[in-house]
Amino acid sequence: MSENFDISSLEDCLVKHIPPNELKEVKRILYGRSDDNAIPICETAKKIAEKNKFEVKSYQFDALSEDSRSPRIVKIGAIQNSIVASTSEPISKQRDAIHQKIGNIIDAAGADGVNILCLQEAWPMPFAFCTREKHPWCQFAESVENGPTTLFLKERAIKYNMIILSSILERDEDHSDQLWNTVVVISNSGKVMGKHRKNHIPRVGDFNESTYYMEGNTGHPVYDTQFGKIAINICYGRHHPQNWMMFGLNGAEIVFNPSATVIGALSEPLWGIEARNAAIANSYFTVAINRVGTETFPNEFSSGDGKPAHKDFGPFYGSSYVAAPDGSRSPGLSRNKDGLLICQIDLNLCRQIKDKWGFRMTQRLSLYGEKFSEASKLDYKPQVVKEN
Repeated sequence: MSENFDISSLEDCLVKHIPPNELKEVKRILYGRSDDNAIPICETAKKIAEKNKFEVKSYQFDALSEDSRSPRIVKIGAIQNSIVASTSEPISKQRDAIHQKIGNIIDAAGADGVNILCLQEAWPMPFAFCTREKHPWCQFAESVENGPTTLFLKERAIKYNMIILSSILERDEDHSDQLWNTVVVISNSGKVMGKHRKNHIPRVGDFNESTYYMEGNTGHPVYDTQFGKIAINICYGRHHPQNWMMFGLNGAEIVFNPSATVIGALSEPLWGIEARNAAIANSYFTVAINRVGTETFPNEFSSGDGKPAHKDFGPFYGSSYVAAPDGSRSPGLSRNKDGLLICQIDLNLCRQIKDKWGFRMTQRLSLYGEKFSEASKLDYKPQVVKEN
C-alpha cells in the first residue's frame, strides 16, 4: 500500500536537488555524518523484499576500537507497514492478513542476521482508536502470554535467534479484562521476558486513546538481553523528555519508540528531532518506528476540530530511523511504503560518548529530583522574580 506523497522521503529529495559536491556537507549538518554508511544486504533478504514489495535498507554505526573491551556488535531492525484487509472484514481475517505480511518481513530480517526487531505501535490491527467505538475494535485485544500474536512471533524468535518487541492491544484477563497499550518482549529463546505499558496517553484530536486504555503501570523497565540492555518508549511518550531519561537512568543502551502518527503540525516536523534528541541527552541508541498508509473505517467519526466527520485516518508517514548517542542518525525509510530498516551498531559507543561529553556527570539529578517533588505538590509556587 502506498500514498500519493509529493515527496516519498526527505533523503530522495536531498539527492534529487542538491549537487553531489554539496550533499556530503548538507548530510553532515542535518544527520551528523557526511556518509550514510550503508552496508550490504544479503541476497536472500533482497529477494524476499522484492517478492513482497517492501523496501529494505541497512546502515552501520561504528565505535572507536578499545584495548579493554571487544566490540559489541548488534544488528537491530525496525518494521513499518500498512494494514492489509478492509477494516470491515472480520477481526480474525484482518489480523491474519497482517501476520502474513509481517511474517515475510521478519523472514528478511532473520536472513540478514537481525538480533533485535521492533514492530510499530499496535501492529496487528488498524489504529482504530480514532473512532472511539468499542465494537468491534476491542476484539483485537489479546493476552500477552498466549494471544495469537505472541504465539505467532514466538516461533520466529526461536527460528532466527531474534528478540522481538511486539506492540499489541492487551487484554489483562487477571485484572477484570482491562485493556492496555502494551509492548511484549519476546526473548530469542521464545519466552516472554516481560511487557511494558504505555506511560503517556494522548488526548488530542483523533488520538483520544483514553477511551480504550489509561496510563501504564509498569514504570521504566530495561531488559538485560543477550544482545544488550533494551527498553521501549511507546509512541506519545517520545514527547516527554523525562520518560526517555528514566530508561537511561535504568541503564538502557537501545530504546525503541514504536509509534503511529500522522501528517500534521504537531507530529512530522518533530519526528526527526525527538528520538534523536533523546539519543544525545541519554547516551544511548534510539529507534523511531512509524506505520504507513491511510486507514478507512466503516463509520464516520469527528476529530473534534470543527471540521466535517470523516471515515479515514492518516496518512501515517513512516520515515522510521535510528539515532546514535553521538547525535548522528540513519536516513529514514520511505514516507509511504512498507519497509525494513536494519542497522548494525556497536554498543561500546554508548559509554564512549558518556566519557566524551559528560552529560551524565553534569546532569545534577539531586537538584531536579528535589524540584520535581516540589512541583508535583498542590501548593507549589513557581520561582519567578519580578521587578519591585
